[in-house]
Amino acid sequence: MALIKSISGIRGTIGGRSGDGLTPLDVVKFSAAFGHWLRQRNPDRPTVVIGRDARLSGEMVSRLVVGTLQGLGLNVIDLGLSTTPTVELAVTGENAAGGIILTASHNPIQWNALKLLNEAGEFISAADGAEVLAIAEAESVDFADVRKLGQYRTDTTWLAKHIELILALPLVDRDAIAKRNFRIIVDAVNSTGGLAVPMLLEALGVEQITRLHCEPTGQFAHNPEPLPENLRDIIKEMEKGSADLGIVVDPDVDRLALISEDGTPFGEEYTLVAVADYVLRSGTVGNTVSNLSSTIALREVTQRYGGQHFASAVGEVNVVEMMKAQQAVIGGEGNGGIIYPDLHFGRDALVGIALFLSYLAQTGKSASMLRRTYPNYYISKNKIELTANINVDEVLDRIQARYARNPINTIDGVKIEFDKEWVHLRKSNTEPIIRIYSESDTQATADHLASKIISDIREVISEKR
Repeated sequence: MALIKSISGIRGTIGGRSGDGLTPLDVVKFSAAFGHWLRQRNPDRPTVVIGRDARLSGEMVSRLVVGTLQGLGLNVIDLGLSTTPTVELAVTGENAAGGIILTASHNPIQWNALKLLNEAGEFISAADGAEVLAIAEAESVDFADVRKLGQYRTDTTWLAKHIELILALPLVDRDAIAKRNFRIIVDAVNSTGGLAVPMLLEALGVEQITRLHCEPTGQFAHNPEPLPENLRDIIKEMEKGSADLGIVVDPDVDRLALISEDGTPFGEEYTLVAVADYVLRSGTVGNTVSNLSSTIALREVTQRYGGQHFASAVGEVNVVEMMKAQQAVIGGEGNGGIIYPDLHFGRDALVGIALFLSYLAQTGKSASMLRRTYPNYYISKNKIELTANINVDEVLDRIQARYARNPINTIDGVKIEFDKEWVHLRKSNTEPIIRIYSESDTQATADHLASKIISDIREVISEKR
């Protein structure tokens, strides 16, 4: 697998020949470029925060990053095994110039990545990312004199600080959670969520915690993407009826999936819907944001409380940008990513857990009862592979013209709305692929809508030939 360069960092598979993945040479090259960019951007802030998930290559990659940053004259604060949102909070807490998170998120065990943060603890923008990539390609980096090498220290206190900040939020009701005496099973796919989630639950007063795949060995017990087909172990445990809630996080703890007490997946699209419902019903009147490929159930919940829902381009950077522009009180992505600006502008499974449990505790409902209060929508996720000589932009333009009478959003590909149904077409940045997501109130209708659009695309290609 070739190295993949995105606006917020680089990622690839570990091992193999140079150019085939994320090699040690790549790690040094891009760490140096990012460090150089940070020095130019914030010359008075000589500190960088780093942290990693538990994947097997993490310690090796961490050593390379640390040495490179020190060689640039930058001081490094190493959080060690941590979470993505924890590193984000530590950047601002330490008044650092930026941060690097060593994680490939939900990608399999052979992957790793450098995720790059600015001084606000947020993923760098597309423009900033382009500058870093240009520096890397030019290899125009100046290293420090031997007498001015950066310092290095570890700090393992930030996870506890993160949890303290969550407990201090007005909408986190620790007393109510403790009184409910929840029985909770946690699946952390043998990464850092195995440290963070139980620590949070204990701080919230939860005493009955069953740990499943919570040893941070990096030996992922299953595919780390928290989708129902990968969660058979925890679903089987929940079906025994001995727990009130199942909590699943991905390796870097920015995505949250929930399992109801009967073993039914709550639905990662509905993680954000439920938490937004709680925030809005608590008297926080305001707007919400999710990306174009997320469920319209969030829009319905938002409108119920008098707010407006806005859809951004796909990607956390884009969601955050629109949240700031629209003064959203909560937002995120339909993959279980909760962004709660009262804490910080980053996807954070830990704050999502605290807010969701507060909602359950205050209402006295079970997770399945709460899920039934929301409209049922189903998303069909598909893709169509094209030959390299096909102009994907032209294909999308032709599809847009075919549906010109429908409401269409083109900020990220083409999204076509049909009353309470929609289809979203986006081209891949790395492959000749069009991703096709559709949503309706039945799975069959969502699948049919996707099939219809795929048929339209094939017709357009045929006409072109």
